[in-house]
Amino acid sequence: MYRNIEALFIDRDGTIGGDASVTYPGAFKLYPFAKEALELAKRYNIPLFAFSNQPGISKGECTLQAFEDELLSFGFREVYICPHSHTENCSCHKPSPEMLLTASQTYQLNRKNCVVIGDRWSDMLAASQAGMQAILVKTGAGEEALGKYRHKWIDFEPMYTAKNLLDAMNWLLNK
Repeated sequence: MYRNIEALFIDRDGTIGGDASVTYPGAFKLYPFAKEALELAKRYNIPLFAFSNQPGISKGECTLQAFEDELLSFGFREVYICPHSHTENCSCHKPSPEMLLTASQTYQLNRKNCVVIGDRWSDMLAASQAGMQAILVKTGAGEEALGKYRHKWIDFEPMYTAKNLLDAMNWLLNK
């Protein structure tokens, strides 16, 4: 499977670290297994892209640069962040696929060969609308996405539901 993967799009909060809430750079901590998972992708030359909603930016609580610097330091090739609140009616806030579509166009990626890994229903819906495959991780808000919010993405089935990011990466590499 990994030979066909052109890129991985990975959510931040609840997927690589933190929890279901937003933790700003400086206080954000990677899950113990996340560093190993990200290094595995790099070892297999799979480009990593971060994509995340960060409404605190538009509220002046943190800067876009702080999020970008943090995510690039974790090994992501490129960072796509929606800085808007869901009430601002922007076109980039997940579950909109805009960040995924922009990245796939910029890097000339075949969306069918891209995988989204996230913990929220909005990650799954963005993947579906972008024509990408997806893996739901049970960390962060993953259990809620499978239960309370499953109705929001009922027409989309993830290719795998993983315990965490490392489980997702191992599954992708061994499928």
